[in-house]
Amino acid sequence: MANERLKPGPAPFLSLRMIEWSLVAALIVVLALVFMHKVRVLQGQAELSNIKTTLGALRTALVLDHLRLSVAPNAASVESLQRNPFELLQRRPPNYRGELSRAQAEAAPDGSWVFDPVCVCVGYRPLYADWFDSPSGEPLAWYQLSGDAGPWQLTAKEAYVWQGQVMN
Repeated sequence: MANERLKPGPAPFLSLRMIEWSLVAALIVVLALVFMHKVRVLQGQAELSNIKTTLGALRTALVLDHLRLSVAPNAASVESLQRNPFELLQRRPPNYRGELSRAQAEAAPDGSWVFDPVCVCVGYRPLYADWFDSPSGEPLAWYQLSGDAGPWQLTAKEAYVWQGQVMN
């Protein structure tokens, strides 16, 4: 009788060990999915931060150019540079593609900054377009360059939203 208990036989398919390993595998899959979602959200937040930083640098360059012209009125202004604020930066962003028309800008790679000399606008094509919401459905965020007596301003052409935050 003792020998009958020690004989190896086929293990049942739904053993306790199989159930434990299945639960561990399911937990790992759920944790990986949550982690991937959090990484995507973080990438979107990083891109929004990059957009705001670049817009802030352009706006600061426009104010500094205005102040420089106030002190030395004979110096070349942004008007003589076709109002391209990227020309005022000491270093242009690595993803700046140059002066492009609106149609060319729509064909630019994702994550690109462009300047349209016709409408005098700065445009950005999002790297993660699923976080970007444009009321008109346009694939780029456009910022109009305008100004009268004071420094030139960059203002959003629409109320763009990124992950629930207004991009201005």
